[in-house]
Amino acid sequence: MIFHPGRRTCRHVCLTEEELSHLVTAHLLEETIQLAAGAQVLILNSAADPFVQVAAKQPGIGTITLAEDNIAALQSVQSAFEREQGICYTPFHTYISHHSGATIDVAIMNLLYQPSNAWMDYGLRAAVYALKPGGSLYVVGAKDRGVLSIAKRMQAYFGNVETLATGKGQRVVRSLKEAGQQHDAVSWDDTSLVPAGFASGKLDEGTRLLLEAIEVHVTDAALDIGCGSGFIGIHIARLAHKGSVIMVDASLAAVDAAQQNVEQSGLPNVVVVPSNGVQAVLTRRFDLAVTNPPFHLGGMQTTQVAERFIREAEQVLRPRGRFYLVANRFLKYEPTMRACFKLVEEVSGNTRFKVLRAAKT
Repeated sequence: MIFHPGRRTCRHVCLTEEELSHLVTAHLLEETIQLAAGAQVLILNSAADPFVQVAAKQPGIGTITLAEDNIAALQSVQSAFEREQGICYTPFHTYISHHSGATIDVAIMNLLYQPSNAWMDYGLRAAVYALKPGGSLYVVGAKDRGVLSIAKRMQAYFGNVETLATGKGQRVVRSLKEAGQQHDAVSWDDTSLVPAGFASGKLDEGTRLLLEAIEVHVTDAALDIGCGSGFIGIHIARLAHKGSVIMVDASLAAVDAAQQNVEQSGLPNVVVVPSNGVQAVLTRRFDLAVTNPPFHLGGMQTTQVAERFIREAEQVLRPRGRFYLVANRFLKYEPTMRACFKLVEEVSGNTRFKVLRAAKT
């Protein structure tokens, strides 16, 4: 038996903390949620939760609507359920504004997959709006993911909340929608789920350092990986006015926000594409690639996303193509970059951030 630091081991099977959390939450949900025949189920930005597959296999289940933001999670679920009937997909951030209210019997949200408090709060509002009178919202999460705080918000929104199950630091709480409860479909600005790239009207520090360091040629074909609201890609498009920019992001909310910003910019040489990493543009080749990657995934700190972006950037860059990455100084991306590129150097930074540049030779 092999033991791995930072991993939980059970007999001969090694599980990461994240994998263990997934198994525990799926077990707790399976124990506590009773889905009646014909039940209309709404999964709130939690398509990757293993319970979704359990629910889909229950006989007589009604439609399961996956209100999901992450394109990678959607693609994985679509692959798993390609022969299943009764599975619907819709962007999480537009659920309230694009769907009728009071149509859902059971709503489920796993806090592990929510990027911030704003997303959790939107999920609660969506549940109040979507549920029929007598319908139930189930929320599962750990104390360090804010489940106790969310329970208080559920009490405020629904007027009731109860804890149904606990285990391994996880908790399942439920609220029932009472008759007469309403939620105004237009009272929530769904674009607020994506940071605008500014703080009090100013660029955030890391983005500012990156923009100051990037060398952009007027004819560059550029790629912004994990574009967020699109500020970096739009900045490059203005400089590469004889070239082109493609911005990609796995978040459907980010893609919508970036598209709105592109339209406001009036620039004709930039497009936004939903993509799991660079998968949607693997056949294209670029002179310049940039990224300001996230370092949290599923509520846990990780370097996996950025390391994947680094490897994929190397795949799509032309010879002599340039790659720029900005990150918190404590994150050690240099070994992965040196494994992919011969020339790697720090071209800007301060005590908090660093901008790394790599060249493909």
